[in-house]
This record gives sequence, structure tokens and C-alpha cells, in this order.
Amino acid sequence: MIADHPTALRRRWRTLDTASGGLALDLGLYAVSAVFAAITAVTSTLLPHRAWGAIAAVGYLVAALAVVVQVLLRRRGAASRLFGLPARWAVTGFAWASTALLPLLWQSVERSSGRTDRAQEEVLVVEQSGARLLEHGTAYLGRDAIAALPPGEQLLGYTPYQPGMAMFGLPRGLVDAWWTDARVWFAVGTALALALAVATLRAARPARLATPAGADEGRNAALLRGVQTATVLPICALTLATGGDDLPVLALCLLALALAAVDRPGRAGLAVGLAGALKLFAWPVALVLIVWGLTRRAGTRVAAGAIGLPVAALLPALLVDRDALTENVLRFPLGHGLVTSPAQSPFPGYLIATALPAGRLIAAALLVAAGLAIAVLLARRPPRTAVATALICGYGLLAAIALMPSTRFGYLLYPLALLTWAPALHRTTDTLTVPLPGQLTGRATSA
Repeated sequence: MIADHPTALRRRWRTLDTASGGLALDLGLYAVSAVFAAITAVTSTLLPHRAWGAIAAVGYLVAALAVVVQVLLRRRGAASRLFGLPARWAVTGFAWASTALLPLLWQSVERSSGRTDRAQEEVLVVEQSGARLLEHGTAYLGRDAIAALPPGEQLLGYTPYQPGMAMFGLPRGLVDAWWTDARVWFAVGTALALALAVATLRAARPARLATPAGADEGRNAALLRGVQTATVLPICALTLATGGDDLPVLALCLLALALAAVDRPGRAGLAVGLAGALKLFAWPVALVLIVWGLTRRAGTRVAAGAIGLPVAALLPALLVDRDALTENVLRFPLGHGLVTSPAQSPFPGYLIATALPAGRLIAAALLVAAGLAIAVLLARRPPRTAVATALICGYGLLAAIALMPSTRFGYLLYPLALLTWAPALHRTTDTLTVPLPGQLTGRATSA
């Protein structure tokens, strides 16, 4: 249950989040990110990451200096428009443009000019899948076709995504130019979904007589913090600039939760269904949203989009080449492809799988156990609010990422963004609270 009285942990978070009108945490975010980007530019073994860091470090530094100016203006009693929420939104927009969009466009242009070290492998995979979709009607190569590739190219022959992801590779299949780089279209999709999510939550204005003073501003501040996490946090900005396929999936999940927060279950199902048609990471979010819909007698409306769209995306690939679909979206992710995934971040699941006898089986058993525990939680305390739904999704994905035998550090962008998004999802009749660990709930706390 979302507690009526803040815990000590929640009080500490709220104190940090609201210090100097939110500017203190803004400054910390941009300053630490600048250091991270600078270190990445110097030490990363991945050339696209180094190129990102060289540009992003400057963007983060400028954003940090802008916040320093805002803090000084606030202390001197200047007009609030110079340091209040609109000004903070402006700095956030600049930070995203300079640390994600600018490096993305820079690398896209250099790549179109002949540089082969300006994109991660997933960009090539998505673009090749788009070209195959245009030529053969399916985004996937069969096992025999992959086996016929040179050993060094077999990994790129796999497309471990849902069929909808190939849509971002279609422009490259038609025209070879900088603006057809898949990352450009990942950014467009991400921006559109986030803009819709923000507009949805901002449009749900509380009734003035029923709203405590400052609650509306608090919700807007929480919304800003959620957007910052999904855009300018280095794990998201770096991912969008160098690879990018996870960002539109994440943004659509955030949009689905925003629609759930304003009681639009059918539209929430469509949004998370679009995400599920792109990547499997959205499927757990879809399942939790369906359970949320059941608590509101709208489970069928949520499921129609959440399940219907991914199934509709799978059908053409299934009809054209069922074996190729199975090879790419099932065998390869489960470790039964011709080559293994390079995802080897040192999380507990990976360490167990590699260090212990029968470690892969142990890690898989732990992952199944975590899934069963979440299923029991959903059965006993189904989420009745968008806040609770976001928290269950965030903590559930965090547990899954930690226990998966093969995973990547970058996948942490999902739980981080979902958990930070939760405070912005309070219904317009709820008192604003900032949920933290231990506050999973099946009920809303009404004002």
C-alpha cells in the first residue's frame, strides 16, 4: 500500500529531490553525467561510445553551468521564471538535444560519409532486417542462411527483435543517407511517444477545490524528473546516440502508464502493444497492465491492444517463414542459436551461470522463481493504480535483469525510468507522494 505517512527513506528522497526547488538534484545529475561522459570519451573500448562521450561531456557541462546560474538567481530573489519549472524544462530540453540528439546526428552523418565505426551492431541488424522485409517479406534469416554466412558475420545475421522493429530499418532499405539511419527514426519515435505521455499527464488537471496547495506543481516537478531519467540520464542518452532500439520501446511503455493514470485502458493497451511488437522487454509491462485493467473491469480492452498488436505483427513473419522466426526470436535469445549473444554484463545471473557447475540452470531457476513470486504478488495484491503498476514493472524488470544469464548493463534503463516515472502517475484526485521500495500497492491513497 502507498503509505499515508512518509517513511524515513521517502522523506530523505523528497528532501533531496526538492532541495533548492529541485535545482540541487538537477546540478548533481548534469555534473556527474559530464564526468561519466568525459571518462567514456577517454577510456571506452567501443568507438561509438567514445565519440558520444566527446560531444556529450560538453553538453552536460553547459547544462550544469546553466543550473549553477539558476541557483544563484534563486538565491538573489530573481523572477521565478528564470529558475522555476519552465526554466528547468528548457535546460532539460537543451541537455537532451546536446547529449543525445546531436551525437546521434553527428555519428549518422559521419557514417553516411564512410565511417564504419559510428554505430553499434544493433543499428546494422535493424537496418538489415528492414531491407529483408522489403525484399523477402520477412525480417528474419533462417538457420541455414545464417550458417552460410562467414563466421564473423553470423551474429549480425540474427534479428532478436519482434517484427515491428524492422519498420525502423525500412528507410535505410529505400535510401542510403544520414537521415535514414535507424537511430534517427528511433529518436523520432521516442520523442513522439514521450511528448504524448507528457501531454496526457499535463492535460489531467486536478480539481482546484480538491487539490492541496502546491500538489499540481509537485506533479509537474515529478513529471520533469521522470522525463530527465528517460532522456538525459547517460544510460539513455548514450543508448539512443549509439544504438537506440530500446528507447522507443521504453517511451511507449511510459506512454501506456500515462494513459492508465488517466483511465484510458484501451489506449494504454494499444501503446504497450506497439512496444511489444518491437521488443520482448515490453511484454512483462503488458501483462501487469492487463492485471491492472482487470481491477477496473477493463482487462479485455487492455488485452485487445497489448496482446493483439504483437500477435498481428508476428503473423506475417510466421506465415512467410516460421522456422526463421523461431530461430531468431526464440532459439537465439535462449542460447540455442549458431552463435551466442555477446551480452555479458557482470550481474548475479551471469556470474552464477559462468562460475558454478550447472550455473545456467541455477540462474534460470532463480529467474523462474522471481517470476512466480511476482505472479503471486499480482494475484494477491493486483495493482489498482498506475503508480503501483509502474512500481511492479520496475522492480520486476530489475529482478529479471539481475538474474538473466545473458544481459546488458544498458537494460537498466527500463527499471530506472519506470521507477522514476511512477511519482508522475498519481491520479488527479490523489495526494502527491513519491513511492519508493516497499510501497507496492493494490490501492490508491485518496486526498
